[in-house]
Amino acid sequence: MSNPISASSEVVMHFTIKLSDGSAADSTKVNGKPAKFRMGDGSLTDNFEKCLLGLSSGEQKSFVLEPQDAFGEPNPDNIYHVDRAKFADELPEEGAVMLFEQPNGSEIPGIIRAVAGDSVTVDFNHPLAGQTLTFEVEIIEVRD
Repeated sequence: MSNPISASSEVVMHFTIKLSDGSAADSTKVNGKPAKFRMGDGSLTDNFEKCLLGLSSGEQKSFVLEPQDAFGEPNPDNIYHVDRAKFADELPEEGAVMLFEQPNGSEIPGIIRAVAGDSVTVDFNHPLAGQTLTFEVEIIEVRD
């Protein structure tokens, strides 16, 4: 019998994130590569980690997280109006996700929300912000 997940465990698991309509937003099973992380390393929200505590390898569980417990509520400060000229010849389409370079050279994804005249509205909130989500997890391995 494997150890149950504790606050400092290293966990290997498959997960599927489902939207309220039942469609899958993300799943590690698509590419067959499970997620690997250490509890408390910041890759998961505290509330998500609390749902995993006590599970052991081989267990499967499904739980629902409200927006504030998953990816948060959308922040209006993360929505920007960008000059269309910055897109060169590539006219962005509404709903498209594009990478934008930060001043420090890193890239951040943004969702194109609107294109009007010379202004492009870009939303840098997490795509799943504001959504109530169902997480289905399958624990593969637990190490302390």
